[in-house]
Amino acid sequence: MHLPRQLRPLHDLPDSPEAYDAVLADVVEQALARLTPEGSLEHPDALDDIGDTSLGITALLALAWQRGKDPRLPEAVRRSLAFHLRERVYTGDNPGYPNLRLTNSGLPYARYVLEAGAHPIGDWPSTVWALLQAVNVLDRAEGLIDDEQHAKLGQLAHGYWRWLTEATFFNPQEAGNQAIGCVVGGLMLARHLPEREREGESVRARALSLYAEEIRVHRVRDRGVLLPPEHGGAYDNNYGPISLSFLAQAHRVSGAEMFAEDGDTLARYLDARLTSGGYDCGGPRYSEQHSGFESVLGLRYFGARIGADLGRYRGDTRWGRHAVQDDGRIDGHFAFMLVWQIQDPTRWHRTPSTAVARHQLRSGTVSVAFDSRMTPALIEAAGTYYLPAAVHRRHGFGPVTDGFLLCRPMGEVRVRDVRTDGLAAKLVTKPVVGRDHVLRHVRSLYVTDGTRLWVTVALERLDAAPYLLCGLPYAADDGDRVRRVAEGEVTSAGALRLTHPAAAGDDHFDARAELTQEQAAFALAADPRGYGNPDEGWRHLVSSTALEAGPAPGAPQGLHVFAVRYGPGGAFAPALEAAGEELTVRTEEFTAVLGPVAGDERGEPALTLRR
Repeated sequence: MHLPRQLRPLHDLPDSPEAYDAVLADVVEQALARLTPEGSLEHPDALDDIGDTSLGITALLALAWQRGKDPRLPEAVRRSLAFHLRERVYTGDNPGYPNLRLTNSGLPYARYVLEAGAHPIGDWPSTVWALLQAVNVLDRAEGLIDDEQHAKLGQLAHGYWRWLTEATFFNPQEAGNQAIGCVVGGLMLARHLPEREREGESVRARALSLYAEEIRVHRVRDRGVLLPPEHGGAYDNNYGPISLSFLAQAHRVSGAEMFAEDGDTLARYLDARLTSGGYDCGGPRYSEQHSGFESVLGLRYFGARIGADLGRYRGDTRWGRHAVQDDGRIDGHFAFMLVWQIQDPTRWHRTPSTAVARHQLRSGTVSVAFDSRMTPALIEAAGTYYLPAAVHRRHGFGPVTDGFLLCRPMGEVRVRDVRTDGLAAKLVTKPVVGRDHVLRHVRSLYVTDGTRLWVTVALERLDAAPYLLCGLPYAADDGDRVRRVAEGEVTSAGALRLTHPAAAGDDHFDARAELTQEQAAFALAADPRGYGNPDEGWRHLVSSTALEAGPAPGAPQGLHVFAVRYGPGGAFAPALEAAGEELTVRTEEFTAVLGPVAGDERGEPALTLRR
């Protein structure tokens, strides 16, 4: 089976002006054929996320008219705008909406579902989206709509802003993408408000203060950096890149440096966690449900700023240009992102960043993304992706003794990066404590030549029969798709076995089953799918399919050493030698010398490497 939303890298989609003209031409023909006598441009199958959709297509038609002056479009824009103003503006409180600070305000908002009281929780983001669609129409209204419609639309957009920032609690879902989107709406709206009443200046100042005081100060730390919180977590594979797009637009509109700084930080974080092949998983809302066109602006804009190939992100290219329904026809939801993409002249930066990142080792087609504890969160080699395995409710990559996984640090984690002769290496030295309360120093060496990955783990000798938990083989590249797998190309100096859970149940993940990581995570989450936290749910996993490597033969006295190679190659028999606290590892490709556990005069680990 294939993962449903991990499709092609987003930079595979042509993004030239000619390509976008072709996209707009298709949108125009679909819209003109769909336009109802009442003026609606909504997809006939749309039920939720609907409050902004007709207006979104109106905005796309306005952009198409601005670029090509198609004489058919002014009438379609006026009719569809009249429909939204007449049929899709609500001023009475939606029954059951829980996040009002001011009842019976009479301010306009957009509904997530049109039926009164049906899923009102979605009205806040739907109103953000409607505000953004409205200001996009206002941006191109001159010569397209009459003064009366222009005035009504301007008043409506201002009303949306006031409902979002006065009548309701700000960002009630703790969703960074929604909150930053609201700020963008205010910044864009400010340009259309009468300067003589200083309304524009007031709205701009309020938007900037909301970002600084309600979003920026509440950022969440993950992997050493502060990120806009996304549905209660630090990063989400669907919404995180969307937040990056909103930061890009905020910077484009305002020029405020804080948006650029935070976008650069989020972009570098994303670059570090993303595999070379563009696969990733994890998030507090959706683990593997990747966004498509909604991410393009941010990935492209900030990829160019930091010099990284963020476009390798495997998006859902069924939504590569705009939202669609099951029949493949356009839905106007989030259409503002396509408008901004077309306007932004930035093009994809396609060369990988050469900067060393603490939480990543990447070269060629090999990558290791490390979590906050410097334990691999995702390994990629030979087109296969390995997740942290689970044993006895403990998750990660590392030595196991007496059923206890030694990967959680008890003290400072030290890291040393070396690049030489076409090799890239990272040495992680981590103090850990086992069941016996003995402090041990685990030295983990990761070396890659861009095709293969060698992992060597050394620590003080363990009792019983230890092994190295070295990953859950989960998925592999398969053309434009990512295919579920249950095995990978791994060689070990010691005995190697692939085990599967003996027990059944949601908390035992067998890679041979037709079940995705996201589905398993939601099954273990506290709340229903789409509202639970899959990252939190996945942490409840008791056991999983796992590669387990025995100790390498010939280890120096007093040490247990484990050595595995991910990717192709022949025989694998590394030689291990000790001189005092130094450990020398010789493989078929390199020789590495790991310095003393105590490190140098600053306690930092030493690593020398030669081909």
